[in-house]
Amino acid sequence: MIRGDDPISNFMTPSPHSIGIDQSIASASRRMQAFGIRHLPVLEGGVLRGVLSERDIALVEAMEPLDPERVTVEEAMTPEPYAVQPTTPLRDVVRTMAERKYGSAVIVEYDRPVGVFTTIDALRLLERML
Repeated sequence: MIRGDDPISNFMTPSPHSIGIDQSIASASRRMQAFGIRHLPVLEGGVLRGVLSERDIALVEAMEPLDPERVTVEEAMTPEPYAVQPTTPLRDVVRTMAERKYGSAVIVEYDRPVGVFTTIDALRLLERML
């Protein structure tokens, strides 16, 4: 049975793929396509610095004459992602994501991502509950 006070760590995707802050958005796009994901935690020295979504990349790619090979992840990312501890209750994460219209939450320990919880994860969870 799923309960609202269960920790988000029970529902997150563990060990998320990530990307370095100085990489190109073209590289990020290729990584997302290769792994079938829509969000990448952005790291600098292993520490979470932001999150990059497919939408962020699409916005930059729509701006001409920008070259996706030359635009860095840092220039396109959301610099202050929604980040929570693994013990944060599921209810709190889902509520905040809905209220603030976030597409993902990065689960962190000591500023290092250990998981990610996205709207797709939330929908899969809802399906299990139905």
